[in-house]
Amino acid sequence: MARILLVEDEPGVRLALRLLLARAGHRVIEAETAREAWERWREAELVLLDWMLPDEPGLRWLKRLREDPAGERLPVLMLTAKAAEGDRVAGLLGGADDYLTKPFSEAELLARIEALLRRSGYGKALRVGGLELDPEARRVRLEGREVPLTPREFDLLAVFLAAPGRVFTRDELLDRVWGPGYLGTPRTVDQHVAQLREKLGPDWIETVRGRGYRFRGAR
Repeated sequence: MARILLVEDEPGVRLALRLLLARAGHRVIEAETAREAWERWREAELVLLDWMLPDEPGLRWLKRLREDPAGERLPVLMLTAKAAEGDRVAGLLGGADDYLTKPFSEAELLARIEALLRRSGYGKALRVGGLELDPEARRVRLEGREVPLTPREFDLLAVFLAAPGRVFTRDELLDRVWGPGYLGTPRTVDQHVAQLREKLGPDWIETVRGRGYRFRGAR
């Protein structure tokens, strides 16, 4: 399961793609405009980007993304009705990792997403110090010893390990781990962080007063 930012202004197309991606096990972040996409791209592990958006061309948005150091390597698959070779070349030269012309088959879209995720290193084991997390096997080891985690604890730790040193707010962690429709409170995050500290040791996750939590590794 990957977090995919779907940037598409046509409601019907966006709905069909959201349902397809969700059935494939992905978590979908939707954006109707370039502005909305810019506010959400840091949450994603891959972007499906429409060429034509109401407030900014997709290629211009992509150029801005590639100029940001944090967005330089984010996989981007462009979706467009433009089938001419020159348009495909423009998209690839503009920073897209792949290009798919509408209409396309569901199987081809999912296969291209899978290929981009593999090339970006998605699904590989994450390691910090003596702590290792295997996303595919959903197993965690600390100094070679397996640590049993609940599904939520595992997902929360995966978010931290993917960005060591970054501060996450409680609301951001709720959205990433429990999903945007979850009705819980930030106290849910506090409880699961406490459970992780109990199982891993107290020094892996730091509380940043007034902001949230940061993964720093054991001392």
